Amino acid sequence: MSKRPVVLAIFLIVAGVVGWVAAFALTVEKFALLTDPTGALSCDFSPLVQCTKNLESWQGSLFGFPNPIIGLAAWIAPVVVGVALLAGARFARWYWVLFNLGVVGALVLVIWLISQSVFVLGTLCPWCMVTWAATIPLFWTVTLYNLREGNIPVPAGVRRVASALYGWIPAITLASYLVVAVVAQLRLDVLGSL
Repeated sequence: MSKRPVVLAIFLIVAGVVGWVAAFALTVEKFALLTDPTGALSCDFSPLVQCTKNLESWQGSLFGFPNPIIGLAAWIAPVVVGVALLAGARFARWYWVLFNLGVVGALVLVIWLISQSVFVLGTLCPWCMVTWAATIPLFWTVTLYNLREGNIPVPAGVRRVASALYGWIPAITLASYLVVAVVAQLRLDVLGSL
């Protein structure tokens, strides 16, 4: 019997809460924008660092409604899974696979939103970046955990690599952040705009 994954559970709760707070803040900003389209949002700091352009764009309502609504619903999942793990719940393999698929979907959406923000809109939305910052380690943590534990059926060699990489999640996350930062710098000259 494997021991309860307390660190994973706490991380899921923290990531979920951070992501949910960012989604809530973006939702409030969207309401403010709808109420007063000419007003300045609290997350608008400069032409480069702002929420308005992102929230007003078609990319900000990809499925016909504001993207933050997706976050309000979806960020509850890691919190619930984390709390359940702390309470001693044990999930079936199919559950972990579906949860991992949801996390992969979140990462794909975030990568697309990063590319749209940096390459098309030319902005860095502060609350969006908080969502990105929560999604990236969530992906690495859940995926490497599931590979290591065999929840995703893979050969033993892949499980060993995932197990070795699992301890490196902070460094892998930092490297992922650095990729985003370098891309943003090369495209938007963030440092030159300070």
